[in-house]
Amino acid sequence: MIAIDTNLLIYAHREDAEFHKQAIKALCDLSESDQRWSIPWPCIHEFVAITTHPKIFDPPSPIAKALQAIEAWLDCPRCETIGEETGYFSVLQQLATKGKVVGPMIHDARIAAICINNDVHELWTTDRDFSRFPSLKTRNPIISS
Repeated sequence: MIAIDTNLLIYAHREDAEFHKQAIKALCDLSESDQRWSIPWPCIHEFVAITTHPKIFDPPSPIAKALQAIEAWLDCPRCETIGEETGYFSVLQQLATKGKVVGPMIHDARIAAICINNDVHELWTTDRDFSRFPSLKTRNPIISS
């Protein structure tokens, strides 16, 4: 299963984003494939927080439009949400320790732990910070498509 990070969701949603066309193509190709894919719940929350924030986007996305985007992705037959399940904390501990996670880096460790604990084989992201978690394979579909 593939998981999608927040930044790709934002790029796909925001027409004014630098990588909008590439992100839309990557998500459309994925949703039209036979591949199972997922969105971690923390990425959904972060997507809403960022796209509707008036200090980040001018104008920000209206909450209804941001939620409609999420709903459209979740309506894809092979898309599912993933979150903290039994065994999650043990994975988080290992990642945080090995990755020397401090402060806000815990957010990426949380997403990585959710992915690993839910048998995600690849996280699609443009964020190189996930490289501190080598047990999770990442791919940037913006540059590798």
